[in-house]
Amino acid sequence: MKKKTVLIVDDSAFMRRLLREAVTSIGFVVVGEARNGKIALAKYKELKPNIVTMDVVMEEMNGIEALSRIMGHDPKAKVVMVSSMGQELVVKDAIILGAKGFILKPFNTQQIANALKKL
Repeated sequence: MKKKTVLIVDDSAFMRRLLREAVTSIGFVVVGEARNGKIALAKYKELKPNIVTMDVVMEEMNGIEALSRIMGHDPKAKVVMVSSMGQELVVKDAIILGAKGFILKPFNTQQIANALKKL
């Protein structure tokens, strides 16, 4: 069975490292990382990952905008939002735009595993 590939998008290098460790520990392969939505969109088109973990608050292009553009490019994209903002409005916006899940910071490996394995 081919391993699932993941693109990690977060403006914090520390959060990207935590996500990378969590994702690889459950058997997924990290094919790329991006520090903002603009880079994420370009990397999504280039790498065609199975799953994207997308931070909400970032410079240049936030996660909601990037989610919208990725879904516009590929309506079948599997994007999981990752955020420390537990605001229902942001979650609703993300789900309406096509996000397949939501992980709240701070997270643990089990929460990442649960969210990604559902996809």
